[in-house]
Amino acid sequence: MRPSAVPAILLAALILSGCAASSGAEDVLGNVPSPETTNAIAQPSGPIPAAAVGDPAPQASPPQQALRWAGEVPEPQALVPADRPVGMPLPTDKPVALLMPSNPAGNAMPDVSTRSPTRGQIYGHRFRDAKPINFGSTSPRKLAVHGVDVSRWQGEIDWETLRRQGANFVYIKATDGGDHLDPMFKKNWRRAKEAGLKHGAYHFFYWCRTAGEQADWFIRNVPREANALPPVIDVEWNGESSCKRRISPARVREKMQVFMDKLERHYGQRPIIYTAPDFYRDNLKGQLLDYPFWLRSVAAHPSKVYPGRKWLFWQYSGSGLSDGVDGKIDLNAFNGNESDWHDWVASR
Repeated sequence: MRPSAVPAILLAALILSGCAASSGAEDVLGNVPSPETTNAIAQPSGPIPAAAVGDPAPQASPPQQALRWAGEVPEPQALVPADRPVGMPLPTDKPVALLMPSNPAGNAMPDVSTRSPTRGQIYGHRFRDAKPINFGSTSPRKLAVHGVDVSRWQGEIDWETLRRQGANFVYIKATDGGDHLDPMFKKNWRRAKEAGLKHGAYHFFYWCRTAGEQADWFIRNVPREANALPPVIDVEWNGESSCKRRISPARVREKMQVFMDKLERHYGQRPIIYTAPDFYRDNLKGQLLDYPFWLRSVAAHPSKVYPGRKWLFWQYSGSGLSDGVDGKIDLNAFNGNESDWHDWVASR
């Protein structure tokens, strides 16, 4: 035996042992999925198949060859008839989402399929009156649809509460003459709309300004909205106005006509005429029969105060009281039942 051969044998054994140990460690690490992910690579939902280090990888075509095809181009499978198992949905079948019930059990959303956008809820009359009048058998309470008109004098309004009290519509003071804008108009307009009230604007007519100037001023300040109620011209004698003139009935109607024609062209709706008994008697009796009227009559039914005149709205109180409003408020009623109201609103 030669002593010099022993170290060589031991060295060879150590080298072979080290290689085997290294290969085993890589096998263990190769079976553990990496915890790292990126925006482009999703973490796998199941375990990664183990593969021994050094095993040949599955054959895959180079990326550039995936876009090449040497043979005949196959016919698209979507155009090839195929036998399908019974019950398999065809592409023309409705998606599953469309077959779900419109209001699944447990869904708190209301069923809106039976409601028309123009046929909203009608709130019953719950107003009070600081100076109640007994209208007898012709009481406005018998009418189905009530509303209010407001201006700066009502101050801040709780519109949601006012609506629940019975205000299904509101007319909002917008302009006076040719240069005055009610300081609460824009806010009232926006808030009434948000609360779901049918809303429109009215203009207090000055007999000392030209009709064209007043129409332009109204148009400048009142939005043209598809669902807004027709504009209103308020014509009356007002002792508190700075304009004290009382022009002839013919001149009154001439100025009114200029104003109304201009508004109708702009808003696409025929204006409504609001008036009071004395002004009506002096200027409008038997006139302007093609226009809808909104009549003030706080002591008797309009048929007694304006005999023979058809009317759309009746202002039956100037001393109404309601939750949501501080102080008094004007109360009005629509001439018709709920169906009439919905039909009229839908025709706007």
